[in-house]
Amino acid sequence: MKIKICGIQSPEAAEWAVESGADMIGLVFAPSRRQLDAKKARRIVDAVRGRIQCVGVFVNAPAREVMDIYEAVGLDYVQLHGDESKGYVNTLGLPVIKAFSINQMSVREMFQYDADYILIDSPPGKYRGGSGHAFDWSALDDSAIDKNKLILAGGINSLNIRAAYESVAPAGVDISSGVETGGKKDEKKIHELMEKMKGVDRNGKNLYTTE
Repeated sequence: MKIKICGIQSPEAAEWAVESGADMIGLVFAPSRRQLDAKKARRIVDAVRGRIQCVGVFVNAPAREVMDIYEAVGLDYVQLHGDESKGYVNTLGLPVIKAFSINQMSVREMFQYDADYILIDSPPGKYRGGSGHAFDWSALDDSAIDKNKLILAGGINSLNIRAAYESVAPAGVDISSGVETGGKKDEKKIHELMEKMKGVDRNGKNLYTTE
């Protein structure tokens, strides 16, 4: 299962994600307290290039803007978290993660989008993206869902990531506030989450054996 740490705002936090064994980082270009400009995002990507996949998060941005930032920053994927249409996704011609809130439309409609991954999140709070709370994962018990393309988001942290893996079996999970303290990425929380997922702590101790 791939793990994406979203809302990265510094090369240091990106390095923590790499060191922990995460698969992707997310850089937010949409209005948000985690929003970056292309110049700062490029510095972050340059610091970890080739060691982790980098995803740019956009909400209802003009297609030309998305394509320009993708090239300027050197992204691996764009994540579309707004009301982008199927035609918009096809027009980009880029590797796409299309994100939806759980009640935005039926899961069958979500998986009709021609995207590399479909991300399903909790209902939004102030900004697009989840509220930091998990939704009822039983809503994903639907034969229309291709689990090989599903990324689960919303309220995932070190306490429930194993449950997400075991009960939903998505291709990936997306975590942001679940590895933050005071609105900033927390090195300890990033490593704790990855250790829980791997089942092994930094010292090589198996976390799931009982004695």
